[in-house]
Amino acid sequence: MIFPIHDLLSREKCQAWLEEHFHPDGMECVHCQASLDKARPFRQTRESQLTVYRCQQCQGIYNLYSGTVFEQAHFSPEQLVLLLRGIFQGVPTTRLAEELNLSYKTALKWRHRVQAQAETYLQNVPLPDDVVEVDEMFQTAGEKR
Repeated sequence: MIFPIHDLLSREKCQAWLEEHFHPDGMECVHCQASLDKARPFRQTRESQLTVYRCQQCQGIYNLYSGTVFEQAHFSPEQLVLLLRGIFQGVPTTRLAEELNLSYKTALKWRHRVQAQAETYLQNVPLPDDVVEVDEMFQTAGEKR
């Protein structure tokens, strides 16, 4: 996946990029699948400053992250784009946590969730090449010396 970082330096551009990739057919109500034009802005989330919409058909509320693995997450759009970029580029979790001002535990939790979600969609797809690169391995782990 390509992350044109020079194009993703503003909140609006990050939100547009996330909407394009999270909701390719357009954002809709997660409860009744009504389109966004049948909803009204309801409020802003406190931490991530996302617009929450209220569906005028079913009165359900939803935002940009609803119906995705990031539902209930408190990331700003910029933070989420950079988190995804780091995960997909293989940036170590420690460095990712430091750069995004997250705890290591939080960064690792979201890395695992993204990888698990990807695994469900790519479960039966073979790898395109014969060579596989792995991360570090500690061969002396567990030895008593």
